[in-house]
Amino acid sequence: QVQLVESGGGLVQAGGSLRLSCAASGSIASINYMAWYRQAPGKQRELVAAITSGGSTNYADSVKGRFTISRDNAKNTVYLQMDSLKPEDTAEYHCNARGVYSGSYHYPGDYWGQGTQVTVSS
Repeated sequence: QVQLVESGGGLVQAGGSLRLSCAASGSIASINYMAWYRQAPGKQRELVAAITSGGSTNYADSVKGRFTISRDNAKNTVYLQMDSLKPEDTAEYHCNARGVYSGSYHYPGDYWGQGTQVTVSS
């Protein structure tokens, strides 16, 4: 089984910074794709940022230049550094992993963390 556990959310004033972490546990040799999504009340879940095992990244237009996604493949951990936070960044942030392997075995499907709340006050 694969589990994702997020940490690092909290309450911050506009203009401030937070760093989210998501650690994957289980019998894992590699993870092809890891990402952060967020969901605000009354809105659909949206992709914030994603990173491949090779380090290729993509970002939502709304966070480009403010957020940075990174990962430590040896620790099966992904990070999201969030700077210049805005009230509209307030949401529950979820970690996602897909393409998870244990040796030659491919764990089917997507895996999600339980979420961590980020609240940005104006």
